[in-house]
Amino acid sequence: MSMYEFLYIIDLIGVAVFAISGTLMAQRKNMDGVGVIVLASVTGIGGGTIRDMILDQKVFWVNDTTYLTVIICAAILTILWIRNERRKISERWLLLADAIGLSFFVVLGAEKALNLGESAYIAVVMGTMTGCFGGMIRDALCQETPLIFRGQLYAIPCIFGALVYTQAIAQNQPDMIAIVCGVLSTLIFRISAIYWDITIPVFKNIDKS
Repeated sequence: MSMYEFLYIIDLIGVAVFAISGTLMAQRKNMDGVGVIVLASVTGIGGGTIRDMILDQKVFWVNDTTYLTVIICAAILTILWIRNERRKISERWLLLADAIGLSFFVVLGAEKALNLGESAYIAVVMGTMTGCFGGMIRDALCQETPLIFRGQLYAIPCIFGALVYTQAIAQNQPDMIAIVCGVLSTLIFRISAIYWDITIPVFKNIDKS
């Protein structure tokens, strides 16, 4: 398998996982079928769409509609699973799906920026944006405070994972090792933040009385 094929598969997996997280959110909000597909789509391709527009590239899913097919299939399978379970899905599943999709997209966003000749600094920004913005759009549409703003570390794990990836590339590590290190560092950092409720408080509560 070539590196291009490997990255393509990882990209499709990331889209599918984020589509699942969008579907889980739609279920929590009791949305209809149209709402499910819309929420799954914006979660799955929202961050990458914004990234490509900023980098002045043709949006990736316009070139390859396989991404849309993956989103629809992931949403339908998730709906069938939820209906079979006949119960509400807890928030932990949403957070886990979001963390997995996040870890894939961070590295893929940074990799695309580097391949276009951008600096490592811009690659980190693009990786973070690719990982975060789909979930931000999802939460905004659901009138929820986006995960990135809820206190638990969200953007920082993305930045860390993108830094690990770009530095591994700068040190001439094999692409596969750099990708795995970037994905795992993002995922472990984010799951740790969820499990131990790690935050970085900036403002203390002020008593206005």
